This record gives sequence, C-alpha cells and structure tokens, in this order.
Amino acid sequence: MSAVAGEAVGTRERLLDAARAVIEERGYGAASVVAIVARAGVAAGTLYRHFASKEELFVEVFRSVCAGEERAMRLAAARAAPEASRVAVLEAVLATFAERALRNPRLAWALIAEPVDRRVDAERLRHRERYARTVAEMLRAAVAAGEVPPQRVEFTAAALIGGCGEALVGPLSPVAGARPAPAEVAAALRMFVRRAVGARVEGGDGRCE
Repeated sequence: MSAVAGEAVGTRERLLDAARAVIEERGYGAASVVAIVARAGVAAGTLYRHFASKEELFVEVFRSVCAGEERAMRLAAARAAPEASRVAVLEAVLATFAERALRNPRLAWALIAEPVDRRVDAERLRHRERYARTVAEMLRAAVAAGEVPPQRVEFTAAALIGGCGEALVGPLSPVAGARPAPAEVAAALRMFVRRAVGARVEGGDGRCE
C-alpha cells in the first residue's frame, strides 16, 4: 500500500472512530458533520471525499458496531462450559447482549431504538435478522437435544431478539431515571428466555417437561 493510500485509509478510519465517539457521547441525533469532523480533526470536505453522504458514514459505523456485537454473542456461546445445556448457552448469549448494551447506553440506544435515517434503519434491521439467525441456530440445537419442545425456531428467535430489544428500551432511554444494574437485567432476561423457549425454569436437568 502506498503512503497516499495508507493516509486515505487512516483518515477514513479516523472519521469512523470520530462518528462512533460522538454517537456514544451525545447520541445519533447530535452527531452532526460539524461535530464529527471537529472530533476527527479534518475539514468537512474531507468527510465527503471518503463518504458520499453523512448517511453513508453512519451506515458504516452501524455495520461495524453491529458486527462487533454479533462476534461478542458468538464468543459468549464459545466460552460456555462444555457441560452447559443449549438453553443455558442461549441465555448467556442474550444476557451478554443486554449487559454490553447497558455498559454503553448511548450507543446501544442508537443501535436499538433511536430514530435514524432510512438507510441506517435498514442496516439496523439487517443485523437484527443476523442476530435472530444466530439465536435460531442455538435454539435448533436445544430442540434436537430435547431441552425444549419442537417449535418454529425462526419465529421464536425473531421474537426473542425483538423482546430483548424492547425490554432494553426503557433502561437505555436518555430520559430514563436510575438505570437497573446490568446483572439485574441479565437475570430477568435469562428467565424471560427460558420461559419463552419452553424450557424448565427450576431444578431438573434442563430438559423440557
């Protein structure tokens, strides 16, 4: 890579990092071009040399952040104890999603609920579908293992992702009062997941009744 190309890549990454930082601090609505270029230390014209529009820049930011969340979900599954039930793994994955959201509430609010531009919203929906496919894989394994009853796993997975996102809207809202502790939310979410998929809630070996 030439020095010029390397500098261009570096500037592009600096703009992406600046946009993400502004969203984390102030929210999507406050992430203006002026705020982003000031944070990146470049002129407004430089932004438009790398991105056709502010909307395109935000699509790239959302794509990068959502891909990171998907990796975190899969890592949570990979780290589960070998003897853990499939349902326990699914609980851990969705609890991880919630805990990460509550640790970075402004960014998570933008990813989950804040009004955004049309193309950014389309990117958000695409990643929700990807999250749901990941959950469906785990749920299908739980059904095969007899831990939960047979069901339409794609439908249940989509409902779980939607339900978890909706449950986080209140705690993540910028106008919310005192936020619940991440561990409290994660515990409630685990119970919700177990009930939603039809797994046993107390005792036993995790297999469906």
